[in-house]
Amino acid sequence: MTMLKTSLISAAAAIVVLAGCANDSGTSRIPREHGSANTSAGPSASAFNDTDILFVQVMLPHHDQAVSMSDLLLAKRGVHPEVAALARQIKDAQQAEIDTMNGWFEAMGRPQREGGTHHGGLDGMLDENQMQQLDQANSDDGQRLFLEGMIKHHAGAIEMANKEITAGQHPGAVDLAKNIATTQQQEIDVMTDLLTRI
Repeated sequence: MTMLKTSLISAAAAIVVLAGCANDSGTSRIPREHGSANTSAGPSASAFNDTDILFVQVMLPHHDQAVSMSDLLLAKRGVHPEVAALARQIKDAQQAEIDTMNGWFEAMGRPQREGGTHHGGLDGMLDENQMQQLDQANSDDGQRLFLEGMIKHHAGAIEMANKEITAGQHPGAVDLAKNIATTQQQEIDVMTDLLTRI
């Protein structure tokens, strides 16, 4: 039990460390950042049903990877300004949502998910090889890989969010899921357009 607790604490710490500060420099073509869910209630574990718990368990590593993908792209020189602005927006918004969900995860008692977290290929997540390709690509190939990968990534998040909207109980989690479904679809539309123009 001690090893599990230490592992979960380390994982949560890694999520926070992975995301740094980002500049806010979007363009009018990019949708507004995700809103934050209502977390003022200080919920107890009983405030969450099984759907809420699963939503947080799978969305945390999912958002974590989106932040990592954005960091890999933003480290490259010569990325198209609109793509870079979108990557910064995704990073900022999803890090804020990670912080919110980490608070809920604490309130839930840090439950262990059977089978571990989702890995590449599930819920639109990239596998290790795809992350390595994004990391090693030049700016032109990298921004294409980022957009293609993030479109699939967002589609997976929307699918998970819709399950929470349908069967979740916690108002803040349901509100976050609704916001994810709306905003990430808008971002998919922007990324699809960018792929035709860059």
